[in-house]
Amino acid sequence: MSQTYETLTLKRDVIGTLIPAGTRVELPEGASATLTQALGGSYTVQIEGHLFRIESKDADALGKVAAAAPAVPDNATDADLEKAVWEQLRTCYDPEIPINIVELGLIYECRLETRPETGRKAVIRMTLTAPGCGMGDILVADAKSKVLGIPGIAEADIQLVFDPPWTQDRMSEAARLSVGMI
Repeated sequence: MSQTYETLTLKRDVIGTLIPAGTRVELPEGASATLTQALGGSYTVQIEGHLFRIESKDADALGKVAAAAPAVPDNATDADLEKAVWEQLRTCYDPEIPINIVELGLIYECRLETRPETGRKAVIRMTLTAPGCGMGDILVADAKSKVLGIPGIAEADIQLVFDPPWTQDRMSEAARLSVGMI
């Protein structure tokens, strides 16, 4: 897989998440950064030898445009919304590996519940490639934010689970091929 890097200058102060620790760090306007990954609306940049994840809502700090919200019909069925949830989960990327969380096999369950009082609720159970990963909370928050951005989804219950433990066998064939495991 070829990688193209882009050098850029931060247009404003922005909060970045240090990879893999998960620590939030304020990155100053004018800092020189190398964009190493731009997938699913989030960005991975390298600044002074450290990798940081920048959220889609802060794309302007990199001179980029934030990702658009998904479109679903006003009369969307449960099947339409479930498809939209899966599509949104495919826009959540591990900041170190250029593979989305669905192809990595991190999603163990994804279903919709209808709540008469509040509307539809997405129920998602997911895991991480390693239980101690500092980016776990970031990936869960990214998934939740993207799922809640779907018109017609009023709630998102996303839980991080570790049983059964994740193994490389859960990866899709395409994911394994992209990292040279096939």
